[in-house]
Amino acid sequence: MSLNLDLTGRVAVVTGGTRGVGAGIARAFLQAGAAVVVCARRPPDAPIAAAGRTARFRPVDLREPDDVRELLQAVAADHGRLDCLVNNAGGTPYRLLGETTAERHARVVELNLVAPMTASLAAYEVMRGQSDGGSVIMIGSVSGTRPSPGTAAYGAAKAGLDNLARSMAVEWAPHVRVNTLVLGMVRTELSALHYGDEDGIAAVGATVPLGRLAEPAEVGDACVFLASGRAGYVSGASLLVHGGGERPAFLDAATVNHPKEP
Repeated sequence: MSLNLDLTGRVAVVTGGTRGVGAGIARAFLQAGAAVVVCARRPPDAPIAAAGRTARFRPVDLREPDDVRELLQAVAADHGRLDCLVNNAGGTPYRLLGETTAERHARVVELNLVAPMTASLAAYEVMRGQSDGGSVIMIGSVSGTRPSPGTAAYGAAKAGLDNLARSMAVEWAPHVRVNTLVLGMVRTELSALHYGDEDGIAAVGATVPLGRLAEPAEVGDACVFLASGRAGYVSGASLLVHGGGERPAFLDAATVNHPKEP
């Protein structure tokens, strides 16, 4: 049996879909046949396109609940439905906890936890009235599953996002499915800012069991699967998209030689 991930006739909204991981997600939905709306505060440098089709851009500040509700209602009105919301927008600068104020850290939590909750609630208002419901996908991070020095508020927000998704999945069943993609490191146009030149990116990728950073398209493929009917019984799940995770540091630090089996 083939894995049919045709989303023709479906409508998806991708927050922060104008660059990086979000653009990769939007292109994957376009390739699967869905109508796609990407939203952010600023438009993309070039239209987000794939398979001869282009995503529509709508400006919005996700920290303004009224604007978010208006956006999702407008998408539903324009297309007649809303099938999937991907809460991708987020991020943080590197900032140790003691180097700035609690108010600055709270803004990181607002963007990475409160804003996805706001958008999800607005999407639910549309999806619960549809005969076939809908799907909400949170873009989480391994930063929410382990200590995250330098990005502690971000890690705490991502941990909360995963828990929020699990609660939404229970409260909104059976009409709306809610899942989380837990991402590791992804290669984007901003990778050089975090990891240095190509040698630095390769060195960081070598710490991942699969030997490289993820590509945005691979994240997009996972989103398309979760949005599709093939994932119709998947809700409240956390799908790890991290290339096998991180090699435990103690393995490299240990000096004990383990004898080979005969």
